[in-house]
Formats: sequence, structure tokens, C-alpha cells
Amino acid sequence: MYEAKGSMKWIGETQTFASGFTKREFVITTQHDKYPQDIKFEIVKDKCPLLDEFPVGSDVTVFFDIRGNEYNGKYYVNLACWKLQNAGDAGTEPRPSQRSAPSARSTAPSRQSEPTAADLRNESDFDDDDVPF
Repeated sequence: MYEAKGSMKWIGETQTFASGFTKREFVITTQHDKYPQDIKFEIVKDKCPLLDEFPVGSDVTVFFDIRGNEYNGKYYVNLACWKLQNAGDAGTEPRPSQRSAPSARSTAPSRQSEPTAADLRNESDFDDDDVPF
């Protein structure tokens, strides 16, 4: 599981293939380095409509996996997005007021936000005098 934060730069149209498979590509510009990077991600199947809720220019956090494959002796790498959220939000989806259409999930009780890696890491677990067993 990987995470990237940046500004939404480009959102492509949904591509549908003969097999029924759908995918959509988008690009974010990261600012964490000295030189900004444009990084292309893809989102597949039923998650494609998620991109409709994030306009170009919005700050987002992308949760993704790295996928690699070989085809005819050439190797390809895809960054497969599985969750997308506003950069400032702690939840897993945009706030209901930002949605273009209401959904059944908006009436469900709100869930507790997922803990971040920093929340799970307890610095006291790494004391030098602790015995590891």
C-alpha cells in the first residue's frame, strides 16, 4: 500500500474494452520534492466514477498499489488507485456536500476514520533497552 498527495492535474475519460473491463487514468502533481512530479494513476471497474467528485486543481490523497506485468518481452508498471480522498479529509470519501448526486451511503451513519501509519506507530515500542521477546 502506497500513498501520494498532490494536486489533480488531468482526468481522462473512461475507457471500456471489448471484454467489459473499464479503466480511467488521471494525473496528480506532487510538491513534496524540490522538483514537482506529474504522476499518472489508473482506477478500474466500479471505482471509475470516483473521479467525477474531484475537479482538476483539487488537492487529493491517492492510495494505490504498484502493479507490474510482462507482455511480449516488454515490462509495464501501473499505479493502481484503490482509494481517493480530499487531501484535508480524514474520511475515505468526499463530504456529502461535494457529491454531484446523492447515494445510499450518504444516509448511513458515519464511520470512524482509518488510522494513519503514524497513529499505528508507537514510538515507545522502540526503546533501546526493550528485549524483543
